Amino acid sequence: MQRKILIITDNTTDQVNGVVTTFKNIETFAFLDGYSILYLDPGKFLHFSCPGYPEVKLSLPWKIGKKIEEISPDHIHIATEGPIGLCARLYLDKRGYRYNTSYHTKFPEFLKHIFNVPLSLTYSYMKWFHKHSGKVLTTTPAMVEELKQHKIENTIPWTRGVNRDVLSPTKKRLKNRKPVLLSVGRVSKEKGLDDLIPLQYEYDIKIVGDGPYRKELERKMPYAEFIGYKSGSDLANYYLQGDVLVFTSKVDTFGLVMIEAMSLGTPVAGYPVRGPIDIVSQNINGYLDDNLFTAVNKALLIDREKVINSSAKWTWEECWNIFKQNLLTLNTKLN
Repeated sequence: MQRKILIITDNTTDQVNGVVTTFKNIETFAFLDGYSILYLDPGKFLHFSCPGYPEVKLSLPWKIGKKIEEISPDHIHIATEGPIGLCARLYLDKRGYRYNTSYHTKFPEFLKHIFNVPLSLTYSYMKWFHKHSGKVLTTTPAMVEELKQHKIENTIPWTRGVNRDVLSPTKKRLKNRKPVLLSVGRVSKEKGLDDLIPLQYEYDIKIVGDGPYRKELERKMPYAEFIGYKSGSDLANYYLQGDVLVFTSKVDTFGLVMIEAMSLGTPVAGYPVRGPIDIVSQNINGYLDDNLFTAVNKALLIDREKVINSSAKWTWEECWNIFKQNLLTLNTKLN
């Protein structure tokens, strides 16, 4: 009989983000090891879209405890700190159940950027939220250190991977008339995409993705091509054809799109901040600099074969192994 892992998340399963992608990609490895992954997400409750940010779902997790008991999981992992994660945390603590949590997004910085919520307030909440977690799984060693600075303990790095079977191009790479810069991901204001505006006059920019900031950015970037969401081989074809992936975000804890691009030989240009500094090796698979033009021009000189070779260490199997090794049995009581 397979052991049941319950993932408690404020993300719907059809969302395109790092949280959903991570758990979808470890499902197969979990199954092969004798586990099944189940979800308690907004689809199980009355929920609505956050005003001004429709991709964020706000739920009313009525009788969440009953739903948890009906599922009767062997292990529980709280993936997000939103309403569902909060109510689950309160219930599990009340029952004395053990669980792990993860820190996928720089939520305090996100709320500061979008709604001007003070960092001190949200980091106090984060510290409280993760206080009783057996292990807090975050993306990189740099993020572990950052969370420790905010007094969030029991934190370990949790790698990410690339599904190379799915991310398989169907076209050959062609020589571009002028350098093609890619931006892949959610088109939202906190991603720093305004930094691409001055680049549009010198490079051919393609923005793959969608989001609440797209219409405004289209007005600001008339020379860029907005592609919309792509996946699988379609996405792989864009990665392959790009000369550089430009990662402008300063609030992501990882950035899966960086290692996806690298797996197809496309170097990364970005800023020397948390996330990129754990992934990008200077002049090997990308270049980081406070000046984005400098980062792009340096990245353009990197050999694509060298970029591909550097990406081999990023696997979903290793991601699953770390997750599995830190699972806690539900009925182990809190001290």
